[in-house]
Amino acid sequence: MDHRPPSPPFTRDTAIQKVQLAEDGWNSRDPQKVAQAYTVDTVWRNRAQFITGRAEVEAFLQAKWQKEQNYRLIKELWAHSDTRIAVRFAYEWQNAQGVWFRSFGNENWAFTSEGLMHTRIASINDLPIKEEDRKMHWPEGPRPSGVPGLTELRL
Repeated sequence: MDHRPPSPPFTRDTAIQKVQLAEDGWNSRDPQKVAQAYTVDTVWRNRAQFITGRAEVEAFLQAKWQKEQNYRLIKELWAHSDTRIAVRFAYEWQNAQGVWFRSFGNENWAFTSEGLMHTRIASINDLPIKEEDRKMHWPEGPRPSGVPGLTELRL
C-alpha cells in the first residue's frame, strides 16, 4: 500500500506539515500528482458534487484547473486530532472571461494509518473580485516562503 507521510497520529507540527504539503500539491495543478495523496477508494464531497476514487479525483481536478485559471491557494490548519485535520483556505482564480474570484472554504480530512486521505468534505463559496483586489501574487507553483498566510492577509 502507498505511504504518504506525515502519518497519524498527528501532532500540531505534523498536522501543519500535512496542510502545507497539501497546499503545495494543489498549487502544482498536477491532477495525477495530487490524486496520489488520496486512497484508491477515497470519498469526497466538494460543494454539492460527490466524488469516489482516485480516478474521479484526477478527472475532477483536471476539469477544475481548466476552468479555474491562474489558480493560487493558501491553506491553514484549523484543528486536528489523531487521524483528522480541519483546514480553512482561500484561493484566487480567473475564469475564461477574465473575471477574478476569491473562493473561501473549509475542509474536513480523515486519514488512513499510512497518511493517505480517505475522506475529504469541502464547503466553498466564491466571491467575484476586482483584479486590483487580488492578494495572492506569486509565480505559478507552491507559495514561496515569506508570502503571507491567511491570517496575515486577514482572510
